[in-house]
Amino acid sequence: MRNILILGGTTEASALARLLAQCGDQATLSYAGRVESPRPQPVPVRVGGFGGVEGLVDHLRAQGVTHLVDATHPFAATMSANAVAAARIAAIPHVALTRPPWAATTGDRWRHVPDLTAAMEAIDGPTMRIMLALGRMHADAFAVRPQHFYLLRFVDPPLAPPALPHHHLVVDRGPFDMDGDARLMQAHRIDLILCKNAGGTGAQAKLAAARHLGLPVLMIDRPALPDRLELHDPQAVLRWLDHGADRGV
Repeated sequence: MRNILILGGTTEASALARLLAQCGDQATLSYAGRVESPRPQPVPVRVGGFGGVEGLVDHLRAQGVTHLVDATHPFAATMSANAVAAARIAAIPHVALTRPPWAATTGDRWRHVPDLTAAMEAIDGPTMRIMLALGRMHADAFAVRPQHFYLLRFVDPPLAPPALPHHHLVVDRGPFDMDGDARLMQAHRIDLILCKNAGGTGAQAKLAAARHLGLPVLMIDRPALPDRLELHDPQAVLRWLDHGADRGV
């Protein structure tokens, strides 16, 4: 029987877990542990890291994992690189279930930067009102730019207040819609949206709202990752699982 480890934390990972449960496959969904109240899942869940590549290899072998699916966030670069290396060492099939990146369209006013450091450099200037759509992990880093007002939106309440002198925090879980995000931006008089190119539909509303309002977007591009097979929907992963043995991957 197949024994599938899903590296999760995304809506795509949860959708795949549901499909595998419906098919009767043995699967485990692994969270990094950053979400305090994850939604119930139809498969067993583990929470926490593995201890790098060696720890992940040990886990794959100890649990008899036959297939590894990396459905982590597109910016979880370290975990994704570890998954590629561990699957190769453990000699098991590996695939990434990832969202296609967003692409600018007519009416968008995007400026691209390669990473978080470049984003902080890009806003080293006059006071602005910024929707900082990066989640709680990176919010405090922007304390080096204290002149700005920051609109934050977290999935869970933080254990401590953000280290930003001027901010407003919204605790809410998506998906969101364009009208709601446009009203939020207007209510806080936002000048700029700063976000990562996460892809997917759940967080895309802010980009549609920015387009609708004519607001600029500072877009952090995705990190470079090792070569790997990437699929973009859970059904495609099921087909890969069904034919993996035939393909010898």
